[in-house]
Amino acid sequence: MSIPNDIKKINPLLDSDPQPTMILDSEAQVTGCNPAAHELLLASRLASPERLLPVNAAALIQATLNQGRAIENVESRFADRIYLWNFVPLAGGSEVLVRGRDATTDILDQEQAIRSNRLYRLITENTTDLISRHAPDGSFIDATPASWRLLGYWPEELRGKALGDVFQGDNLPEKLADTRHRLREDGYATLTLELHHRDGSRRWFEIASRAIRETYTGAVVEVISVSRDITARVESEEQNRLLADELAHTARLATLGELASSIAHEMNQPLASIVNFASASQRFLKGAADHPERLLKVDDGLQKIVHHANRASEVIKRLRAFLRKGQKQMAPVSLNAVISDVVKLCHWEAEKNGVRLQDHLAADSPVITADPVLLEQVLINLIRNGIEANVEAKVESSRPSRVVVTTCINEQHETLIQVTDEGTGLSEAGIRQMFQPFFTSKPKGLGLGLSMSRSIIEGFGGFLDAMPASTGGLALICRFPPHQNRLSPAHRTPDSALSPGDTP
Repeated sequence: MSIPNDIKKINPLLDSDPQPTMILDSEAQVTGCNPAAHELLLASRLASPERLLPVNAAALIQATLNQGRAIENVESRFADRIYLWNFVPLAGGSEVLVRGRDATTDILDQEQAIRSNRLYRLITENTTDLISRHAPDGSFIDATPASWRLLGYWPEELRGKALGDVFQGDNLPEKLADTRHRLREDGYATLTLELHHRDGSRRWFEIASRAIRETYTGAVVEVISVSRDITARVESEEQNRLLADELAHTARLATLGELASSIAHEMNQPLASIVNFASASQRFLKGAADHPERLLKVDDGLQKIVHHANRASEVIKRLRAFLRKGQKQMAPVSLNAVISDVVKLCHWEAEKNGVRLQDHLAADSPVITADPVLLEQVLINLIRNGIEANVEAKVESSRPSRVVVTTCINEQHETLIQVTDEGTGLSEAGIRQMFQPFFTSKPKGLGLGLSMSRSIIEGFGGFLDAMPASTGGLALICRFPPHQNRLSPAHRTPDSALSPGDTP
């Protein structure tokens, strides 16, 4: 595009001006322009210089001439450019000098900033989490409106307040000091706190904080925190834990019913022995006057009565402990002792079904931290599962089928309890599903025993898994991490001492 020949040149002083400048008459017709305006017209591919100006240029010129004053920074947009124009009246009152500048970058940046600010305000004013800024000492610099719902303070009230004036909780100074240390060292910290709302209610918060550092020194100059109310989640987890305890107690009662015949058998033997030895002692006492040596047999009989009575008492103690309802009582537990008690408890059920129950325990009994009653319940579930698997397999052999319980500490210093059966085993898909609630391969099973057992072991910090055994059945393995193990390295058994399905 070119400027018409009838447009005169502007004052030579403006020829070197890099900004486009034009002279317009009272009818908004261009009567002169400088080279910069000419170049802009060519670059923009517009039909006439008037197209460079705002759409209301004619009205602006009339206002400039009538009022005798300049009008500044009027925007026009063309060819992806944004220009700001100044309209200045010239002497004589019939012409206006119009001078523009390219403001594309400035205006686009400003518009982007406005959009960003609008988005920031939309997010911060409507988020359910509390976003807050803090000085290095922890005092509030600013906070989002969520502070009213979560803490009971408006943002204006929080500014300048120390954390100790707002947050009230157990061991709060120690936790905040540890958080400040981690922010200085790592630049990021998370913590979970039980706090008091301003109305006095107690709430749980999960707080994630990040340090803002000074560019050159690296010193923490500000902290940005995001606080989330997790009270509902904590209460739900507590409720789930209580329900799990109820389920575990119910399962213990169900297990008692299934073990009733075994209990009767185990109690019947010592009671029958007591009756026999008491009857024999009575007979010896009747003839003791003529045969004093029979008093020795009476004494021996009384000792055996005491022995069998104590044995019956131990059976009752184990059953009462197994059925006792209450909170988990975490304490150091000797695995060998617990396993020996469980094997005794399950012995008669195994014998009734023609299964030989064996234990191969580490010479130095491993000790873990667990609830002994719940641990017994898990082991009973695993052993009974093995017994039922052997019975279902119905292997014809000259020897009875076996369920073997083994303990050891492997090379990774993990404590292992393994229960191996000689059943038919499961496919890989079956092994993946067997710990899911209500999954069972037994016609009358509920599918809760193994799921509950895994949950209990995980509550102790361990893990329960299964794998095919060399016997053709399954090896159920309780694995506890190294920090659970109380033995010294000199007493640890190598991992090769416990292979799935192998029996010493």
